[in-house]
Amino acid sequence: MSIDKALQLAADVDMDLVEVAPTARPPVCKLMDYGKYKYESAQKARASRRNQQQTIIKEMKLRPKIDTHDYETKKGHVVRFLKAGDKVKITIMFRGREQSRPELGRRLLDKLAEEIADLGSVESAPKQDGRNMVMVVAPHRPKSGEAKSAGRKGGREQDVAETHAAE
Repeated sequence: MSIDKALQLAADVDMDLVEVAPTARPPVCKLMDYGKYKYESAQKARASRRNQQQTIIKEMKLRPKIDTHDYETKKGHVVRFLKAGDKVKITIMFRGREQSRPELGRRLLDKLAEEIADLGSVESAPKQDGRNMVMVVAPHRPKSGEAKSAGRKGGREQDVAETHAAE
């Protein structure tokens, strides 16, 4: 079909002639309302952005010579973050002579990882980064069955819907 004929056909039905595949031989065109198409694609993009889950990384800073009570408090914060579904970046800060003993920090991070293994898994192993040693822990993902049951409607709305369906 010639371009003039296609443009005339588009004008007759009050639509736009949109080139879909310009590299094809012959080029492929489509009759559509281009403004409506752009609006709907923008709505879909906005909805997909709304449904995306933001990953939040919380940070917990420790020192190699941390006291047991302080360690338990910091571990409690890490547990709370993991239960909330956030990733946790655990940083051991070395100062002065502590920098010559990185095994103390690694031992502390390994102990912490072992104690919170039921809540999360180590995403990036402990690694030295200048004066700091860093490890990232991510929460375990819920099983597919648990996620589906959590997303269901519960309570009164579901009961009302079932009773109306029965009538």
